[in-house]
Amino acid sequence: MTGLIAFDLDGCLVDSRVPITTAINHGLAEVGVPTRPVEDLVRFIGPPLLLTFEGLLAEAGRSRELAQAAVSAYRDVYAGLAATHTTVVPGVSGALTTLSESGRPLVIVTSKPAPFARPILDAVGLAPFFEDVFAPELSAPDEHKPETLARALTTRRADPAAAVMVGDRRHDVEAGRACGTRTVGVTWGIGTREELLRAGVDVVVDDPVDLVGSLAGSCGPSM
Repeated sequence: MTGLIAFDLDGCLVDSRVPITTAINHGLAEVGVPTRPVEDLVRFIGPPLLLTFEGLLAEAGRSRELAQAAVSAYRDVYAGLAATHTTVVPGVSGALTTLSESGRPLVIVTSKPAPFARPILDAVGLAPFFEDVFAPELSAPDEHKPETLARALTTRRADPAAAVMVGDRRHDVEAGRACGTRTVGVTWGIGTREELLRAGVDVVVDDPVDLVGSLAGSCGPSM
């Protein structure tokens, strides 16, 4: 196998629902907005954090101008929560081991800011599998995933036609389509099969044990 494989982080490789939703509620409380049940917040895992808070503030009838303050409050507590409450999705380590042994370059492409993404990979033991991490800096909270993926492809001098973007949300699929890569959607994260198919994903995978085969296989939606 040849060609770059770019993996999303949250939902795709790690289960980060507890630290993310807890930190989101902390951010809401700090700007005077009522906290939300965890099940209401899970859908916000994946998009850029600033967009998440803008959406939540709009739903609460509050000014979107409070979003940056909520983001800052989120970041005050997130790192500590992530270090102790993030877990690897069962089966992912085995799939990454097989892929890394194939010699195909693996990188992370995430909307999570780089200062948080790299420590999480170290904390859960996944860092050795990846040659690089592409993520927005704290100074670029509105960087969208197509920009991040494009930067990864350029930096790695990768041919988009031979590359794959793997993720669990429509944002991952949309980034891959915008950059000209194949896309593989996984259903064990936050997004549903329906969400991925609506976004135009090439292949859908339901279990990490099938991930290696899906990356080696041909394009075409897997229903």
